[in-house]
Amino acid sequence: MHLRSLLMTAVAAMAAIAMAAPIASAATPNPGYEQFAGCPSSTENPAITGCLRAIIKSGHFKMGNKNVPISKPIILSGGVNGEFQGFSATSKGGLLPAKQLVPGGVIGLTGLDWLVNFLSIEALQLYAVTELAGQPVIAEKFTLPIKVHLINPALGNNCYVGSVSNPIKLELTQGVTSPPPPNTPIEGQPFQSFEEHANGVTTFKDGIFVDNSFAAPGASGCVLTLFGFIPISINGLVNSQSGLPAPAGTNTTVQNTDMEIAPESLVYP
Repeated sequence: MHLRSLLMTAVAAMAAIAMAAPIASAATPNPGYEQFAGCPSSTENPAITGCLRAIIKSGHFKMGNKNVPISKPIILSGGVNGEFQGFSATSKGGLLPAKQLVPGGVIGLTGLDWLVNFLSIEALQLYAVTELAGQPVIAEKFTLPIKVHLINPALGNNCYVGSVSNPIKLELTQGVTSPPPPNTPIEGQPFQSFEEHANGVTTFKDGIFVDNSFAAPGASGCVLTLFGFIPISINGLVNSQSGLPAPAGTNTTVQNTDMEIAPESLVYP
C-alpha cells in the first residue's frame, strides 16, 4: 500500500477506535510502550496486530464566526488488524477529551455582558471539547461525525453544537479540498518524515489534515439558570453571537498531526 494511503487509513482508524465499545484491559504494555495502553492485546482481541497513537498537536477549528485554536493535544489511540481494519480500544484508549480555550469566553459566545458582575475571571472562560457523534467512514477522505461540547457554568451541562442525530461531518484530507463558496480550496500535507526506532516503533511527523467544506448546525441544550432555579434556553443567543447554524463553505479545520505505530507483539509481553 502506498505510504500516503496507508497513513490516511491509519489516522482514520484512530477516529473509528473512539466509537468502539472500550475493552476493560487487563494487560500492561511492556516498559517503553506505555503510550500504547489504549491498544488491546491479542489476548483481549485476537484480531489486533498493530497498536496506533495519533496526536493532533496544533491547528484550529473555525465554526461560524468562532475560531478556536487547538492548544491542547487531542490524542486518539487503539489497535487494528493487519489490514488496518477491525479497530478497537481499551478503556484507556479511544478519543481522549481535551479542553480547548475559546477566545472571547462565555460573554463573547452569548453577548451577555452583565455576566461579568456575577462570575469570576475563571468562570467567564469558555472551553470546547470535541466528541464523536457517529461512526467514521474510512476512504481516501474520511468522514468524522462530531459534536462540540461548550463548557461553562452559565451554559448548563449539555450545551452542544452538533448531536448524534445532526452531527458536524468532517471529511478530512491531506490533499486539496473542494469547498462551496465563499471558502476557496486549501491543501493539507502528507507526513513529512518517518523513523523506525530500535524498539520497533515507527513514528510519522508533521502531517496536516484539513476540511473546509462542512456545515455546522445550531447550538442545543444551552440553558442559563437565573437565581439558581429559573432555567432559560439561550440557544438563540449562542447561535446569533456565533454565526450558527453555519452553511458548508464557511467553516474550516486544520489539524497538525503526528502518529506512531508498533506491532502488538512488542507492546505486550
